[in-house]
Amino acid sequence: MTNLFFESGNLEATEAFLSAAYTPMQIGGRPADTRARISRTAVGGLSVDRLSFGYTMGYDAGCLNKVCLVTMHSGTIVDTTGGREEVFGPGETFLLAPPDRPYEGQVREARYTITMFDPRMLGRVASAPAGRDVTITGPRAVGPAENRRLGAAVAYLRDHVLDDGAASADPDGLLVSTAVQHLAATVLRTLPNTAGEDGRAPRDTRDAHGDTLRRAVAFIEANAHRDITLADIAASIPVTPRAVQYAFTRHAGTTPLGHLRRVRLARAHADLRSADPSGAATVAGIAGRWGFAHQGRFAAAYRQEYGVAPSVTLRSG
Repeated sequence: MTNLFFESGNLEATEAFLSAAYTPMQIGGRPADTRARISRTAVGGLSVDRLSFGYTMGYDAGCLNKVCLVTMHSGTIVDTTGGREEVFGPGETFLLAPPDRPYEGQVREARYTITMFDPRMLGRVASAPAGRDVTITGPRAVGPAENRRLGAAVAYLRDHVLDDGAASADPDGLLVSTAVQHLAATVLRTLPNTAGEDGRAPRDTRDAHGDTLRRAVAFIEANAHRDITLADIAASIPVTPRAVQYAFTRHAGTTPLGHLRRVRLARAHADLRSADPSGAATVAGIAGRWGFAHQGRFAAAYRQEYGVAPSVTLRSG
């Protein structure tokens, strides 16, 4: 895990730091208040930054080559890319710019979070055919509820995954990779995108039979300890990702990733039962090993499945 921190009242130093941390950019304007504060936590291709500017800053930047989500806490950001003007304010989580395009605008005395990840992750979690690029077609969530859901996914990463305790309990990277998959899937559920435009429903329906389910379940069982996605499950059969989704819905009453979470919960249960209660094992460490970062959510899911708190199972091991 990498941690960076920058604080300065010098505009040239701020411009140099932003160009190194994001993409080459030029800052416009010469304000009287030049305070800027930026911190970054990055791991496994994911970065979450907290930024605060005490002034209005114009920027003209190159391509990020990342999915870049911005969550506004105070102030405004005005996007003027391509001659348009879109204003984003507190409470909004939005796509700052398409990964492959330059962008420009203004930050107006703002405090905000930037979350970035590899755009290829969108295709890995989508139900689109393997190898087909998935792109986001608009910056804003499709509705208020979707905006809240996207903001909550960012907050989960920031507050429950990218902290020292979670990172130290995730030596294999499963916790972080699972959280990034969750964020990418949330992006596809909340922002307009091209994931549903493959037009292959007839073939997908034909392939959604019991054998597809059986082979998908076998692959999940054998690879639950690895960073796997819906695309990986489908490629192992091979059928389209959507066919796998249809097979689980039709024959198992769940989703492929829902089944994967249940398998990982069972593996965590087995580890809790076999751990020495007087040893160094902890509920947080075992949960993190299987991709569960939020201890409250893990405990709730565990209690629902096994009828007791995970700490009870650990103590009785």
